[in-house]
Amino acid sequence: MARAIMIQGAGSNVGKSVLVAGLCRHFARAGLRVRPFKPQNMSNNAAVTADGGEIGRAQATQALACGVPPVTDMNPVLLKPETETGSQVIVQGRRVATVRARNYFKMKPQLLDAALQSFSRLCAGADLVIVEGAGSPAEINLRAGDIANMGFAEAADLPVVLAGDIDRGGVIAQLVGTHAVLPPRDRDRIEAFLVNKFRGDVSLFADGAAAIAGRTGWHDLGTVPWFADAWRLPAEDGLDIASTRRDGAFRVVVPRLGRIANFDDLDPLSADPAVSVEIVEPGRPLPVCDLVLIPGSKSTLADLAAFRAEGWDVDLAGHVRRGGHVMGLCGGYQMLGRTVSDPDGIEGPPASAPGLGLLDVETVMRPEKRVRLSDGHADGRPVSGYEIHLGATTGPDRARAWADVGDAAASPDGRVRGCYLHGLFGADGFRQAYLARLGAAATAFDHGASVERTLDALADHLAAALDLDALGGIARAPVIR
Repeated sequence: MARAIMIQGAGSNVGKSVLVAGLCRHFARAGLRVRPFKPQNMSNNAAVTADGGEIGRAQATQALACGVPPVTDMNPVLLKPETETGSQVIVQGRRVATVRARNYFKMKPQLLDAALQSFSRLCAGADLVIVEGAGSPAEINLRAGDIANMGFAEAADLPVVLAGDIDRGGVIAQLVGTHAVLPPRDRDRIEAFLVNKFRGDVSLFADGAAAIAGRTGWHDLGTVPWFADAWRLPAEDGLDIASTRRDGAFRVVVPRLGRIANFDDLDPLSADPAVSVEIVEPGRPLPVCDLVLIPGSKSTLADLAAFRAEGWDVDLAGHVRRGGHVMGLCGGYQMLGRTVSDPDGIEGPPASAPGLGLLDVETVMRPEKRVRLSDGHADGRPVSGYEIHLGATTGPDRARAWADVGDAAASPDGRVRGCYLHGLFGADGFRQAYLARLGAAATAFDHGASVERTLDALADHLAAALDLDALGGIARAPVIR
């Protein structure tokens, strides 16, 4: 029978996703059938499963760490924010609604059944399931109807390990404070704690760890030093994208869209030693560069309006006049056309707006969402990835398709390109040839192999820092109520 354990955080962004990925790789290398699970995730960085469903990108990375394909049961509830107060709700891989936050709270008890169904199916084919919480259980104002942290742990009778982030400071208060505010039934589920992201000599925190253990009664699993290569793994949240990655001579500039989505397209470029990727924050102009990459967007019209408000449309036009190159992916592709229309109000109020006018195409949003894995060729080289989008794009520049997947289009001079295929730059042969044509130095960088090496290094890193025998011993067979 499968055993399970839940990793929760004393706050958001304490490194739960990376910890779970490393634990998955460690226990998979020990010969166990390991599976990741996150009952509820909130992220616009989604992955596509083989059956055309959507899950959080972090769970797809964790599946890779386990050596298995991602499935929708690994993340049965995914929220994709579209506005400050509303999100698209994905249940077991399929879009079911777009709701405001207040209405979602009313839905949560109904979604618990779907989460438990997925969890049960996942357990049926596993020896160990490592469950990741969301946010923090200390948000006791959200406890009623909770499906992300203690509510799910209670429903499946899971033991919990609580992780704190020392890099932010105040980790003793994070962990001891969580112990103080939790109701007894939730507090008693936590059997151990760990401290993450320590910089420097870990032995200097021995007294701090002892203080936490003394005040909570929880077992101390250890303190994890800072893992410098974590950036090589896909980021879960747009806020996790570093402003500048590496110092390669070929300069790629990416405007940070307010609703940036599926930004894992940046990962292979960021990791390539020939490339420097710079994320341009609002309030700054687009600097001189070799390539401007406009990423995906969860709300194309809203991000298009913000793009103009920043003056980036003027910067981009100047970049093209100087002979620069542009690549638009998914929502960024839509923005490059003549018009973007949303007559049915799918992503917001019904509206239409002129695009940036660099491609002779137009996009109309449609209710049918395309979610699929795609393979094909770009510039004659194999590519593979996925599509997640609502719009249909047509126009004369589609006749200059440089790829046979993703509805690709190009300007007459070929310097402005767009397509719907996410993961395009993960194809090493295409990425290297495309960048070389634009003037980048040749490299033999293998992105897939780099991710695998990073997962192995992460597993080794955790094994050296934590008592993983004790952590594995805490896991037990779930009892679903």
